[in-house]
Amino acid sequence: MPSAPLASVLFVCVHNAGRSQMAAGFLSHLAGDRVEVRSAGSLPGDQVNPAAVEAMKEVGIDISAAEPKVLTTEAVQASDYVITMGCGDACPVFPGKKYLDWALEDPAGKGVASVRPIRDEIRTRVEALIAEINAEPHAGTP
Repeated sequence: MPSAPLASVLFVCVHNAGRSQMAAGFLSHLAGDRVEVRSAGSLPGDQVNPAAVEAMKEVGIDISAAEPKVLTTEAVQASDYVITMGCGDACPVFPGKKYLDWALEDPAGKGVASVRPIRDEIRTRVEALIAEINAEPHAGTP
């Protein structure tokens, strides 16, 4: 019987085309089904940034099938962690959620060489987030 995820994480950026998609890709890849992963944008773009897709492919993570999604109140309410990346005040705030703001350069309009350092910074932050989630007391665990 599969166990319930330890936490639910929502990554939010403006277009849901670069930073939040890379973060979701890393979290899904590194945490597997231990963490429920969502991403959304306050003004979603038409497609995921091709340079972000290519940069993630270089580290063995395929986000090519991802599609930008609009940020909804329901997605925020269903998440334990809400991580914003430059969406400003567009993200609704609810009590009992853990909000983190990751100041990351926007990869929009940049080539893959410029996206790599952003990707690597996101990976570092996602790894720290996983460590934080693993350290939290969770329902049903001793």
